[in-house]
Amino acid sequence: MSLKARAFTPLSPGQLRPEGWLLGQLRLQAAGLTGHLDEFWPDVRDSGWIGGQAEGWERGPYWLDGMIPLAFLLDDPRLKAKAARWIDYILTHQQADGWLGPVQSDRYQAYDPWPVFVALKAMSQYADATGEPRIAPAMERFLRCLDGKLEARPLFEWGKSRWADLLLSVHWLYERTSQAWLLGFGEKLRAQGYDWRAHFADFRFREKMRPEHCQQSTHVVNNGMALKQPALWWRQSGDEGDRQAALHMLHMLDTYHGQVTGIFSGDEHYAGLNPSQGTELCAVVEAMYSLEVLLSLTGNPRLADRLERLAFNALPAACKPDMWAHQYDQQANQVQCVVSPDPIWTNNGPDANIFGLEPHYGCCTANMHQGWPKFAAHLWMASPDGGLAALSYAPCQVQHGALQVRVKTEYPFGEVVELEVRGQDLSTLHLRIPAWATGAIVEVAGQRVPARPGSFHQVRADWRDPTPVRLELPMGIEVSRRYQRSAAVTRGPLVYALRVGEEWRKLKGEEPHADWEVLPTTPWNYGLQLDPEEPEGAIQVEGGQVGECPFSPEGAPVRLRARGRRVPQWQLERHAAGPLPLSPVASTEPLEDLVLIPYGCTNLRVAEFPLLAD
Repeated sequence: MSLKARAFTPLSPGQLRPEGWLLGQLRLQAAGLTGHLDEFWPDVRDSGWIGGQAEGWERGPYWLDGMIPLAFLLDDPRLKAKAARWIDYILTHQQADGWLGPVQSDRYQAYDPWPVFVALKAMSQYADATGEPRIAPAMERFLRCLDGKLEARPLFEWGKSRWADLLLSVHWLYERTSQAWLLGFGEKLRAQGYDWRAHFADFRFREKMRPEHCQQSTHVVNNGMALKQPALWWRQSGDEGDRQAALHMLHMLDTYHGQVTGIFSGDEHYAGLNPSQGTELCAVVEAMYSLEVLLSLTGNPRLADRLERLAFNALPAACKPDMWAHQYDQQANQVQCVVSPDPIWTNNGPDANIFGLEPHYGCCTANMHQGWPKFAAHLWMASPDGGLAALSYAPCQVQHGALQVRVKTEYPFGEVVELEVRGQDLSTLHLRIPAWATGAIVEVAGQRVPARPGSFHQVRADWRDPTPVRLELPMGIEVSRRYQRSAAVTRGPLVYALRVGEEWRKLKGEEPHADWEVLPTTPWNYGLQLDPEEPEGAIQVEGGQVGECPFSPEGAPVRLRARGRRVPQWQLERHAAGPLPLSPVASTEPLEDLVLIPYGCTNLRVAEFPLLAD
């Protein structure tokens, strides 16, 4: 038995170097919580994983899982030293029976394997980056230890729901050692783990959950992680239904819990289609990682469209622009962020959508860090023909063997992607053309050809002479109809939302990692006046420069000008935007000019608007 081959192979750390706005975003992250959390937050600073007395369960590994790829993308000596300290401690303190990390932490059961799943992901990334020879043997010892323990006590709770995250490491080790027992161990995980393909084949959770009905299978983060499970198992099963299952899973989530940003609601469990419901930040970064894995396994460009919708909208919107604070829950219609004594959430707490160090619960404080670095690391992958595949576009340099690509672009804010390509022989670039890019053009050495949206456009050439490649990806304005027949505006991969004036009020804590409420200083309850079938006639695009902090209200590089009227009956309810009135709505309020900016640039916003009757 062997593993089915991936469609594309992720690059090793060091093969891709960020530039331009992407480099700036990663540097912001390194200068914010990610680069300093271990210096002051007890659950990482004093983690049980490095011999401290604080939490020794998932939080230290979560932080490490995002900090390690950031350290090597930036080639940052300070961050790499932090990673080395953690990895060395974990390896030198492996238990005599092979267990990695604390045997028990706080209220959690002894020998709970779930947090080790996360640690193994971090360790494999470190091994790929450094060649650290101790990691593979340590992983093997742990997996053999766990193999025995699962005979007496099968997977339970989080480990049962998230078993695919261990299967990743089992496959990683198998590809380096060819030990057949590892595939048998994978079969054991499949037998004991939750069957997510069956969950979505008979999907029964079609409304906002009642708190008393919440369970592991309705947990929003478990669902984000689960998206990759069937396709990962396909590498062993060979069942094409497993390989394609994620498309149906996403369809079910979109239909009953989908949000315009490409994520699904969950605060903390399935919460329906209402854009005032929240989505946990952990779900955003885990769904992104699942999509990155799925792209490697399936090569389906539709999944890259979804990944970009999350990365350029939901991810940055959940963080303070300087990345020193985050939200637990974000809302598509987020008109204030306050401590609410009667929150709208399914079962999250009063402070779940303020910006802070540890709002509601500390898992997102630890887990948010993987979002940008793993997205950057998966922009390009190796193709089976020895070439390179572009899954998404951002400024960077890529090296794969003799093939070198430099990407110059302001995408996703701009429509043009310029590549400088050089190599030593004939090879192929597989360039993703987004499904929305009607009229896309690929130009190679001055020769222009149309490219089919929703596909990979292949360019095969002898690159010994440096060759320019130019992609033109026209971003038309589109309006989708959503909850209560509301209207959401997109342009390319970006969702656009009403810019709402904001006042930040410090609640507590020490700056820069303090807790903040954000209150509106301008009206938000507008309906849009436009024809959803021909929105270009009612919306004007204004472009600008991509600056040092593009994902901020002040730094938004693109704006849309639209018109609308206040809808007086649409008011706050339970400290959130009240239920959307059914569109079309009538309003006699004056017609006003409105400014829409990219969703990822907003802290307060309306992204799903009532549509005016006139």
